[in-house]
Amino acid sequence: MKASGLKRRVLLQGGSVALLLGLHEIARGATIMAVRVWPAADYTRVTIESDGRLSSQQLVVGSPPRLAVDITGIELNPALRELVGKIKPDDPFINGLRVGQFAPGVVRIVFDLKQAVAPQVFSLAPVAAYRDRLVLDLYPQQAIDPLEALIAERLRDAPKTPGRDTAAAPEPAVDPLGDLMAQQSARPTPPVSVTQANRPSAPVGPLPMPMPPVASAPPPAPATANRGATASQTDRIIIVALDPGHGGEDPGAIGSNGTREKDIVLQIAHRLRTRINASSVNGNPMRAYLTRDADFFVPLGVRVQKARRVQADLFVSIHADAFTTPEARGASVFALSQGGASSSAARWLANKENQADKVGGVNVGNHEVQVQRALLDMSTTAQINDSLKLGGAMLGEIRGIGARLHKPKVEQAGFAVLKAPDIPSVLVETAFISNPEEEAKLRSTAYQEDLADALMRGIQSYFAQNPPLARSRQL
Repeated sequence: MKASGLKRRVLLQGGSVALLLGLHEIARGATIMAVRVWPAADYTRVTIESDGRLSSQQLVVGSPPRLAVDITGIELNPALRELVGKIKPDDPFINGLRVGQFAPGVVRIVFDLKQAVAPQVFSLAPVAAYRDRLVLDLYPQQAIDPLEALIAERLRDAPKTPGRDTAAAPEPAVDPLGDLMAQQSARPTPPVSVTQANRPSAPVGPLPMPMPPVASAPPPAPATANRGATASQTDRIIIVALDPGHGGEDPGAIGSNGTREKDIVLQIAHRLRTRINASSVNGNPMRAYLTRDADFFVPLGVRVQKARRVQADLFVSIHADAFTTPEARGASVFALSQGGASSSAARWLANKENQADKVGGVNVGNHEVQVQRALLDMSTTAQINDSLKLGGAMLGEIRGIGARLHKPKVEQAGFAVLKAPDIPSVLVETAFISNPEEEAKLRSTAYQEDLADALMRGIQSYFAQNPPLARSRQL
């Protein structure tokens, strides 16, 4: 009996020790696994990945501009200290940062800022290869206007005549896009929302921030209506929005040799941009606008908003397909579908691409995001018909460079990124990055050049049959 009682006491003591250890682990909180920084002209994203959900509060200080973020329930560890060395000198928003143990169980990160920011701080649940993530998005207080960015880029790239007398006033050149910009600036200033200038200067606690700010404007006149226009009416610059898929936190598909979709499609988009900027349609200059021109994440809805804001004539989203087996191969072109997908494969791919916001990380915890997406969910028959024409022209040119096609015709499915009601929009899957042979092709400069040539000829072929209309002056 004594031996039995001793055994019970040992077991009870062991249980108490186990319980104490469990309480200690709970008190310890989450452990930081990794930190990442994604600087871009649009915004800078800081991601803190951990093995449990993090709780935080933030404080914005105006002069000099700083942002303090307190993360509770954690201790400072080497992974979090690495954040200091990840800030680049050319970051548009962050000048530097300090990180330290502010109090027991509280780590404070202080960002020294280059300009005033409108921060978004939110959490993301585990998805794909990621654990829990705390995301800090630093946006400029004044939202970047994509039309202004396009104008600035065009002026920067304009050729300068050596030795020209700059003192003499030259004849003003006809610049339809500049005319649009002048008219835009003459519009009455829209009411300022809480997401911009009248945001409290020193908010405390997680703020329910909206979608990344994008300058708004009434929608342009539909580019798909009244196709009876002649080429002589196109007295303006023709804008093609190029949309390199994924980016930043979202690498897209990854090949067996480590090739990341987000890198390949950005390279192809840069090559295509060069061709577009050097081309014209019936004497009217063309200009490419990239929804992202570097390695950062852009939500699907914002990609569409950007294209509409610059009144793009076409929207081309560039991707590199992947499947569960390496045997799948071939390029594809997709247009939007108002109904069901044209095939089970198209439906599967659309569902996969539409998950990009979850992987890339969007703050969806507010009503405004849902409203913005609902407004873009207004596809029209005319837009889809023109998208099919554009897709058909591109598919024919891709076939012409000897590339294998996954399907011989343009497929359709409910891709969120193609839901611009007034812009012919296609999604090009350049090849299967999950196929080792096609992965090698995608890494090849020669194949990227050939593909950019094919897409450019497809765009020109489309415009030859469907000349763009005179752009609406109603901004």
